[in-house]
Amino acid sequence: MSDQSTEFTRLPETDEEREDPERATHEEVLDFWTERFGVPPETFEGYTFWERGAGKLWLYQGTPPSPVDIEGLGMTFLRTRQEHWKPTLEAVQRFGEHASQNVIHLDEDAARAFVAGEDQELDWDGDWGYLVVTHDLAGEAEPVGVGLYVYGELRSQVPKGRRREV
Repeated sequence: MSDQSTEFTRLPETDEEREDPERATHEEVLDFWTERFGVPPETFEGYTFWERGAGKLWLYQGTPPSPVDIEGLGMTFLRTRQEHWKPTLEAVQRFGEHASQNVIHLDEDAARAFVAGEDQELDWDGDWGYLVVTHDLAGEAEPVGVGLYVYGELRSQVPKGRRREV
């Protein structure tokens, strides 16, 4: 099976341990979640970060040997090696409850449009870029996905296969 497309390698902890200058480090991933979304680094204690291919990061609870030659490891978590890092839907749904910044809360109509994959013009006085999108479910704000806010528009990043008319 062993080829680069199926091999997961653990991220280096720090810049000093990094061999590939384009590769993210564990430290940079924690910094991204803290700086962009206000998620405390301790939220990810016990988790390891793995890369498969160029810039597709996975999150795993535990520490298997590295490299690992398998099809999937934990959950997809973050896209790096591009200008703006992008969290995955799964990561936001799992860890978005810990976010304290760059969170946009949608009412029922806007949330329905969002999960259906529709882009919407919305007022937002925060930073442009990727946002944690929340909506009230069972009386509490719950993360429903990732949105990209640019030029007065919230663009749904819900993958086509996961979109729903609700």
